Amino acid sequence: MSFTYLSIASPLHDPKALSAALADYEQALKALGGRPQSALEPEPEGCPFYFIQTGGVENDVIRRYRSHVQQGTAGPVLLVAHPGHNALSAALEILAQVKQEGGMGRIYLLRGQEDEAVLADMAQTIRCLEANQKLSQDRIGRIGASSDWLVASSQRSDVVTRRFGARMLELPLEELQAHIARHVRPEDGPEFAIWQKATAHGAVSRETFAHAVGIARALREVARFHRLSALTLRCFDLLRQEQNTGCLALSLLSDEGLTAGCEGDIPSIVLLRWLWHLTGRTAWMANPADMDARRGDILLAHCTVPLGMLERYGLQTHFESGLGVGLSGQFPMGPVTLLRIGGAEMDQWWGVEGSLVENGHDARRCRTQARIQVPAPAVCELLDAPLGNHLVMAPGHVKRLFREAFHLLDGPKGRCGDGEGGVGCLP
Repeated sequence: MSFTYLSIASPLHDPKALSAALADYEQALKALGGRPQSALEPEPEGCPFYFIQTGGVENDVIRRYRSHVQQGTAGPVLLVAHPGHNALSAALEILAQVKQEGGMGRIYLLRGQEDEAVLADMAQTIRCLEANQKLSQDRIGRIGASSDWLVASSQRSDVVTRRFGARMLELPLEELQAHIARHVRPEDGPEFAIWQKATAHGAVSRETFAHAVGIARALREVARFHRLSALTLRCFDLLRQEQNTGCLALSLLSDEGLTAGCEGDIPSIVLLRWLWHLTGRTAWMANPADMDARRGDILLAHCTVPLGMLERYGLQTHFESGLGVGLSGQFPMGPVTLLRIGGAEMDQWWGVEGSLVENGHDARRCRTQARIQVPAPAVCELLDAPLGNHLVMAPGHVKRLFREAFHLLDGPKGRCGDGEGGVGCLP
């Protein structure tokens, strides 16, 4: 983790005396990964922090901010202040003017090397900035059109690029099928360890499993050829044509760090990739199958899941069709976060933290099932104002982390999903 910070001070102050007085703060910033840069040097690309050392620098920072606005590179104005030399007063005045001009920013009032809370807040901001930058460099493939039923989740490629910077490639399903034809039923390989470790095989034959392995290898080849970092697949057309599923393929690729989602769902694949950058962990895209607002329960289900998220798993057929390979996984109990992004411009979000309390085995639902206990108002909010079908479940409590990443990207347009009513949700 690294970041650049610009130290800005009034020329009225003696530089040597000021440097000695602020040495502890400089050391704390460098220990966090900060690279100091003189205010006289050209500002680097990206989003630097301004270390406000004294008062009297308000116009200097505002001039720099306006220059970024004119160049179309303005991000949040991140101000590090301290309790001396009128630095905090200057930071307050700067941020007030930035907000008057339609910008956004934040003040980190650092009290010294041992100010762990503020340094942790800064570390989270840096983490979010890095994740947002990585997301902007992603190449996401939509293989086949979005599924017909995703009427609110099939945003155009230009929306993804305009909002996140990521490039979306529209790839025909026929290209994948041509690769599948070269890997019809491989006889061996590392993927077959999954067959050996599965707790049950249900109605899945080894031949059917081998066909699913061939689909995984073909999908990996398509991703490699187009240099994809993420992909989403129109899987039900593949199911009809191949009489097998992409469920195993999507699971394997996700565990390898090539984020993979179902049904051509655009908000879900962007969110899955975003969470990978933020947390370094895979997340699960699933259907909300049942909800109970009185108990605060949300039941999720899907036929694919990254195996790395599971304690154990079995192999079954795909739920709706009874064909191919579906994954029946068992999650560990514990804290999770449910998230969703959406809207025509993908500029809205919903999220709630809860606890995974039960794995399900209902034959009337998709094969992997998990019941999540959340605050009851979150269920009402989800039913009253949904952003679409699928939800994404991330391990651990990461709503605050995602909230800041979203805020740094576009400002306070999200909803918290935990009964706060949107008040004070964003930093």
